[in-house]
Amino acid sequence: MNNDERQRLRKEILGARDLMSASERLEKSHSAMENFWSLPEMKHWSTLFIYVNFRSELETMELIHRCLSQGKRVAVPLVDASTVSMIPLLITDPEKDLVPGYYDIPEPDPRKSSRVAAREIDAAVIPGSVFDIHGGRLGYGGGYYDRFLVNDAPQARRIGLAFEMQVVEEVPVQPHDQPLDILITEKRIVSPTHKIEASSNA
Repeated sequence: MNNDERQRLRKEILGARDLMSASERLEKSHSAMENFWSLPEMKHWSTLFIYVNFRSELETMELIHRCLSQGKRVAVPLVDASTVSMIPLLITDPEKDLVPGYYDIPEPDPRKSSRVAAREIDAAVIPGSVFDIHGGRLGYGGGYYDRFLVNDAPQARRIGLAFEMQVVEEVPVQPHDQPLDILITEKRIVSPTHKIEASSNA
């Protein structure tokens, strides 16, 4: 599967996702968050790395607030474009700690937020454009999350959040695409039993 075909699939799914109404997106995001919170592992995780939703992504603010209210540490990504990497910064109040960042995506204000060691992250909650039930994930093309999972937080459980309409039979993965441990949508929780193999050379 070449890059043109991957880009076509990404464009098709994201185009469909963009057509969801705000109310439908909110309702389905809430259902997905309930599924997330039902994970037995949640009670053991103390530090979570969670993306902040942007545009039509599945919304995560409810999850972030709930984790913080339960005394868990929440880190969100700060993009360092100069090194093509992400820095996990802790937040305590999303409304005050987040500012427009890389491509206007909400990011923690580095002047207010402290860094957490990536090795302390128990679970990484990551977005994407297309997913499958085998652990396959197609991101947005930058490879930031793939590199972070390999180089910084290989121990973290990899959790993909997506709307059911983003799930296809099989994602056309490439060697650098890092597989997920769990996929959560508004309808189900999927723990791949035969995860795709991915190279660690991202």
